[in-house]
Amino acid sequence: MVPKIIIHNSISVDGSLINFETNMDLHYKIAGNYKPDVHLIGSNTIKTGIEMFGEEVPPEEEKDFIKQKREKSLPFWVIIDTKGDLKGLLHTCRRFEFCRDVIVLVSEKTPKSYLDHLMERNYDYHIIGRNYVDLKRAINILAEKYNVTKILTDTGRILGNLLISQGFVEEISLLVHPVIAGAKSYNMFSDLKSNVKMELIKCEVLKKEYIWLVYRVII
Repeated sequence: MVPKIIIHNSISVDGSLINFETNMDLHYKIAGNYKPDVHLIGSNTIKTGIEMFGEEVPPEEEKDFIKQKREKSLPFWVIIDTKGDLKGLLHTCRRFEFCRDVIVLVSEKTPKSYLDHLMERNYDYHIIGRNYVDLKRAINILAEKYNVTKILTDTGRILGNLLISQGFVEEISLLVHPVIAGAKSYNMFSDLKSNVKMELIKCEVLKKEYIWLVYRVII
């Protein structure tokens, strides 16, 4: 069975993903309500999140080398990191209490030193694709090996647009914030090369100023 893939993002009125203050509580409340088996995340999103909160990265401890044993109802964090950008940072994800454990997707071009790093710390990782991660193969592996039926991604523009353009996305959830990013806008969909037809299945006003829109993608 092919997993259902949902994109969930907070955006400004003019479609920007950044340069405005996101209501994180509301954003993650909606994301959690989907009860996904997997959060699919790009490495840049992880790095940006760490930088955004401005906290020092804690040193690794012995516990960071051990697979987590948390409730099976919690989602795996599946992170695409072909360049090994998160070397020395992944333990911050593994420590997150709402993460079941971390799975890393890499390519044949990923540095061997990073693969050794992952192996030493008992992370599941999968080499999928020559230069970049083959998303179709990745989705099939998640379904077959981890029994994944629902994937949610609230990552940035690049991964989201790739998933849409390759026809994997069934649903798009948008939490529209009452702000215009203007000249600093970083439009969520600007990498798409053609129109994507959608059907509105939810439109809800939240806290009198946010609009939650949910669309079904028509393939």
